[in-house]
Amino acid sequence: MSMTWDGAPPPEHVARGLRATLRIVWRGLGIILIILTGLALLLPLRLIEGPLFGLRRPWTPWITQIVCRTSLRWLGLAYRRTGKPMTGQGAIVANHSSWLDIFALNAADRIYFVSKSEVAGWPGIGALARATGTLFIARDRRAAKVQTALFEERLLAGQRLLFFPEGTSTDGLRVLPFKTTLFASFFADALRPRMSVQPVTVVYHAPKGRDPRTYGWWGEMEFGTHLLATLALPRHGHVEVIYHPAIAVSDVADRKALAAAAEVVVRGSHSLAADEGRVNSNSEI
Repeated sequence: MSMTWDGAPPPEHVARGLRATLRIVWRGLGIILIILTGLALLLPLRLIEGPLFGLRRPWTPWITQIVCRTSLRWLGLAYRRTGKPMTGQGAIVANHSSWLDIFALNAADRIYFVSKSEVAGWPGIGALARATGTLFIARDRRAAKVQTALFEERLLAGQRLLFFPEGTSTDGLRVLPFKTTLFASFFADALRPRMSVQPVTVVYHAPKGRDPRTYGWWGEMEFGTHLLATLALPRHGHVEVIYHPAIAVSDVADRKALAAAAEVVVRGSHSLAADEGRVNSNSEI
């Protein structure tokens, strides 16, 4: 069964004309240079950081955060963070709209993504994910014990793991029901008494006059086409990353209750922020 969300037909993503081409080249080359510079700093530093600190990695996450913030700025997509990332041990859960979430969420905090194992083999993207410390897991209930052990090792070392409980990306206008499978890991004996889960809402606001689903990436949309169209936009809107109070795992009964509590917070915040964005956009016309 496919986990891809196939909602309404996507908007037409077209990048035509000389000006669009120039924007693609200027923005694309700039972001590539930013990422390569970050890797040139991160990879040698990891060789020193690993033996000294193991999984705690106190230095390299700062490089990832700076690279993502700089890339968003170069792209022209304004970024706003509301609330504060938690400081204790735990994980982040967020709604998922686009490949841009990787930049927006890394820009907001020093985190490590949890991703399906298939991503590790994707050309380019897989290598970047491995370099930044992404935790790859298999979509298989039979691997639950191994998955819990990996979560435990990373979380107890102080890493903040981030995953998308919807299991797929959307058009950015909705929040899908949260799947509960990954939440089960937090109820392991070694984790439950000390872990918290922080819900985070990501809301994209399209440029004025553009389809509100401009930044959404879903269904059978091609990554390359969407990337080029995003680079070619004459001007960009902005993305909000909203941090909510963390939920102590010990305060909820089970994985279903934890997933439901996080979903209610993210869904409510997303609806409110999206409505405010539409009001502000209309008032500017």
